[in-house]
Amino acid sequence: MEMKDPELVSIKEVFIRKVDGIESSSFPDIVSVEEPLEIRISYGPEAERIQKNISVTMRTPGNDLDLAIGFLFTESIISSYQNIKKVYHIEKNCAAQKKNIVQVDLIENFVPHLVQTDRNFYTTSSCGVCGKSSIESIKTVSAFKNVENSKLKLSTTVLYQLPEKLRAGQSSFALTGGIHAAGLFTIEGELVLLQEDVGRHNALDKLIGKALAENLLPLNKYILLLSGRISFELIQKAAMAGISIVAAIGAPSSLAVELAAEFNITLLGFLKKERFNIYNSTDQVVIPTSYKQ
Repeated sequence: MEMKDPELVSIKEVFIRKVDGIESSSFPDIVSVEEPLEIRISYGPEAERIQKNISVTMRTPGNDLDLAIGFLFTESIISSYQNIKKVYHIEKNCAAQKKNIVQVDLIENFVPHLVQTDRNFYTTSSCGVCGKSSIESIKTVSAFKNVENSKLKLSTTVLYQLPEKLRAGQSSFALTGGIHAAGLFTIEGELVLLQEDVGRHNALDKLIGKALAENLLPLNKYILLLSGRISFELIQKAAMAGISIVAAIGAPSSLAVELAAEFNITLLGFLKKERFNIYNSTDQVVIPTSYKQ
């Protein structure tokens, strides 16, 4: 979808002082870049185009177009990739702004669903739902909620291999140790898509945006693996993309568990070598395990 842009730097070298006991020394280190990205849309008849600033989110530069597409889709502002006429970076004269604005031009006969924008759409890298006025304004309406899933059989052997495969695919994590990832795997454990970002919700939006552009939705026959904990918002985004299996290295929140049950999503947490917790199971997904009282 998007070629690597040399101007969109995702990592940066800094000099730090390492303290060991009572001694310290100067040391070069690599950190993940975090910069604001503004997402804008234009819509309406060619002669009367309406411009609207939709969001400012703190993200790791790279795959910005996928991020914008995924964000607009998971927020229900667009309903499919066909709603988009063109998506591109806006070049600014101000050097400090770099390529931190993405413009999404929608097709002329499509009216975006902007009801959700009654909230303040400033988000941080750690909390994608900051500023939402109420729980009702973030309630998910997924086009795939009632899609009938074929029965999937998960192998525990495959599941145990996924964290290492995710880590192996993370180029930026290997350098910084401080970036999140969202990986999409087949039931057989083949990595299909992987996206990284300093924000967990941004990494997932990038992945869903890429999948939307490649016409892969609904993602009901894949496993989504998240590198950190599972928040309500991540399950909300997964539900929007029709994902039926979500696994994570970390723990889910109570609201994430409740939403997974509402959307019939199999939810696994603390996935590590030889162990994981099942927080919600569904009839569509079979995980063969022995059971001890």
